[in-house]
Amino acid sequence: MSPARLRRAVVALAIAAWPAAAAEPARAPEHAPGHATAHAPERVIAIGGSVTEIVFALGAGDRLVGRDSTSTFPVEARALPDFGYMRALSPEGVLAVGPDLILADADAGPPEAVAAIEASAVPFVRLPSERSAEGVAARIRAVAAALDEAEAGAALAAEVEGEIRAAAARGAAEPAPRRAIFLLSVEGGRLMAAGADTGADAMLRLAGAENALEGFAGYKPVSAEAVLGAAPEVVVMMDRGGDHGTTPEAHFALPGLVGTPAAERQALVRMDGLFLLGFGPRTGAAVTALHDAIYPEEG
Repeated sequence: MSPARLRRAVVALAIAAWPAAAAEPARAPEHAPGHATAHAPERVIAIGGSVTEIVFALGAGDRLVGRDSTSTFPVEARALPDFGYMRALSPEGVLAVGPDLILADADAGPPEAVAAIEASAVPFVRLPSERSAEGVAARIRAVAAALDEAEAGAALAAEVEGEIRAAAARGAAEPAPRRAIFLLSVEGGRLMAAGADTGADAMLRLAGAENALEGFAGYKPVSAEAVLGAAPEVVVMMDRGGDHGTTPEAHFALPGLVGTPAAERQALVRMDGLFLLGFGPRTGAAVTALHDAIYPEEG
């Protein structure tokens, strides 16, 4: 089947699965922003863990009727219907609960599924994803505007932006930034690391460290030789449990890590992935926690 025919088929399936209760286009608000009324969206779906966090932080968690599998904080979010991973969405699953607003992370996908969802009459808001204090604030304001909670959004955005700036100032004050690497995976001894233009790279820099791996963007496999040559002083990973919960000694026995300054110091930092890389309301706290883990002697 050609891509065009596939897209038309997906759109048809999505619209067929869309509940009749949500079949009419949402009307534009007829009131001043920042005050919820009968026209404010009441059946909201959040796609992306930080999107869900923002909705709850704005006091609108009771409007959520669905979430993706990355939306695990706060704990109340876990009780919501889960329609799957944000990068592997099903239009039928997203539309089945009859939302009147869909808030989506910029990385939501795949493209054909997003196109099918956008083809429905449900308002679909794709949120900005700049990984900075200003970017997180803009993301909060965008969610708040879509929820008709502009006043609460302005207050939360200002608070969170201030927290991130204060935390980043501590990192910027480090006289000798430590060389760190972020490893997304070490499965089978194969190292998948973060380069430029990633959330991990942004967090390392906000926390006052340098990304020791240069010359590439995104998350890519790296050779043992490349890691040894980078001579990282700290290794940062997501704490996913399972094999990621092994000891620092086990990680630093891997080819590429053994013999590095990080191995000599046993400097392995593991943090919850959504907390570390979500770039939501907790970003300031995450930057502070990462800084303190990279520079434990300052604690």
